[in-house]
Amino acid sequence: MAGKKYNKAAELVNAEMSYSVEEAVELLEKTNTVTFDPTVEIHFNLNIDPKHADQMVRSTITLPHGSGKTPKVCAFSEENTDDLKKAGAEVAGGEELIEDIAAGNVPLNFDVCVATPSMMRHLGKVARVLGPKGLMPNPKAGTVSDDLIATVKEIAGGKFEFKNDKQGNVHSIFGKLSFGKDKLVDNLNHFLQLIEEVKPSGAKGKYIQSVYVCNAMGPSIQINLEKEEK
Repeated sequence: MAGKKYNKAAELVNAEMSYSVEEAVELLEKTNTVTFDPTVEIHFNLNIDPKHADQMVRSTITLPHGSGKTPKVCAFSEENTDDLKKAGAEVAGGEELIEDIAAGNVPLNFDVCVATPSMMRHLGKVARVLGPKGLMPNPKAGTVSDDLIATVKEIAGGKFEFKNDKQGNVHSIFGKLSFGKDKLVDNLNHFLQLIEEVKPSGAKGKYIQSVYVCNAMGPSIQINLEKEEK
């Protein structure tokens, strides 16, 4: 059963209506039910079939005002380990680090793993460990790079990956409620624009079926995309 606070917040949102970006962000502030600073989420329902490679959505984004999260980065490289740590990597190392992970000596409490192309062949040893956690470096996600220091700086600066789930939906974040209206509106508009830009070549018909935003533990608010297109 939903709690009293949630029910009270839900009363502020008309489930039959969709709202402009500005209206939706104002409602995010009004429907907050928690005492901490909540992450604000975005949920896209997309008209894609992820079983087909040409209908997959996977990309990276750097929001104008950041995501509000500082990701923990693990960098796989035989060189520049000290520089990688200075750039923002929590842990950096080469084959020894891979062996430690394989032996279970390194807790996998990372948000992102990055690697140089030459390290990818060694990562096969831990692919079964990293893969299920979504931590395996991947060129498509921008986490395999010759210039790993620049990559780590970007990720530590707020760059993150988003991709569709098995149902063809994308669930992500676009900041913290404490950012305030103007910054959240900027971040939200930026995300809406980028989703359009990464439309897969195989997507047919209406690509974005619906978009909802919400606070952590708050009611969903639908964005009126037609209002935004005018």
